Amino acid sequence: MKYLLTLVILSAFSNVFGQTSANKWKDVNYAGNKEIYHNLDIILPEVEKPKYPVVIAVYGSAWFSNNSKESVLHTIGKPLLDAGYALIAPNHRSSNDAKFPAQINDIKAVVRFLRANAKSYNLDTSFIAITGFSSGGHLAALTGTSGAVGTFTIGEATADIEGNVGEHLSFSSSVDAVVDWFGPTDFLTMDSCGSTMTHNAANSPESNLVGGAIQENKDKCALANPVTYVDKDDPPFLILHGDKDPLVPFCQSEVLYESIQKAGVESEFILVPDAKHGPGLFEEKYYKKMVDFLNDKNNIK
Repeated sequence: MKYLLTLVILSAFSNVFGQTSANKWKDVNYAGNKEIYHNLDIILPEVEKPKYPVVIAVYGSAWFSNNSKESVLHTIGKPLLDAGYALIAPNHRSSNDAKFPAQINDIKAVVRFLRANAKSYNLDTSFIAITGFSSGGHLAALTGTSGAVGTFTIGEATADIEGNVGEHLSFSSSVDAVVDWFGPTDFLTMDSCGSTMTHNAANSPESNLVGGAIQENKDKCALANPVTYVDKDDPPFLILHGDKDPLVPFCQSEVLYESIQKAGVESEFILVPDAKHGPGLFEEKYYKKMVDFLNDKNNIK
């Protein structure tokens, strides 16, 4: 499936981090169980500091992978480490493990875990940002827009967006900034604005995520769409998308940006000429855009 081109940058980088060391913790379980899909890696910068601001980086896989956390170091993760941020790379349940909202429940559990265990890992959780690409961009954006959302109903569908994964439910799952790299944001419009694959098909990634063909499950799609939850209290957003993306058309970022702007939330949208689904975007100048944005929001000069 074309959408799985994202996986090219995933599987080749297993076992990159090695064993746990003074500045790396591998396969930390954030849910209090033994499931691989609930493990995360924590990597600190080489420069020693008492504590480090935090960025969670979520891999893209069309929601089909439950164990690709190590891939982010070789794309959006390394520039974050080089800039002095603690890099948090979590796994999450795939759409074959469980349907939505399991995936956002997992990512929110990651945020709560980090706040609860900040001292153990030298983390400065006064600033927690999140980023991700493709389906990881979707989860990053959704984490940003649904900060205070619990159980939510649209039409005949209801979902607990916060969930109860892990042992730290009293902690907040809100984040302070979001960098969304070409994530889907409004599933039902993907086929109408430039995709080369059929997202409306019953076997598409989005259909698999919600448990049925998306056009037959419109209420469930609305619950999964980051644009559904946008309000004035959302954190600042940086959104990056290629204007030649054949899999997630750039209208997905446009609609999110327009919604955020309408809500009065600080945001920036960078539409990259001739960039595709990763290629043309995963370059130094756009990594710098991400780092500069996060530094600005974290008041780092």
